[in-house]
Amino acid sequence: FYGAERRGAPVVSFVRIDDEQIKVYSQIHEPDLVIVLDASIMDVVDVLEGLKDGGTVLLNSAHPVDGCRGTCYHVDLTGIALAQNLVVAGSPILNTPVLGALAKMGVITLPSALQAIREMFDDERNVKAAVAAYEELKV
Repeated sequence: FYGAERRGAPVVSFVRIDDEQIKVYSQIHEPDLVIVLDASIMDVVDVLEGLKDGGTVLLNSAHPVDGCRGTCYHVDLTGIALAQNLVVAGSPILNTPVLGALAKMGVITLPSALQAIREMFDDERNVKAAVAAYEELKV
């Protein structure tokens, strides 16, 4: 977790997912997939900058968001986390529901996501959150 002075500020992170060993450890300037955990940031920052043609966007939103390009998925990750009481220091924890959404999108498999969640967390609320995101994801 970031300290209180950093929470709520825009943060960029990068993840590479591949079946082969990954040997590149730099920033990603032309992503295939962008995950936006706070859709309101799209009014302030061009989060889709560099998104490859035909790229994919996952938005934490109960509804479609204007300004999205590529293949746009949306799911209310915040609502799912709150429904499962996945909250730390007043903020909803979105990492496990994101895994369910990524599984529905075909980026990872649901069984592998659930296995990883169960290996990390004893609490089944995380599994329930991932399954809910899997079931509720919309294009």
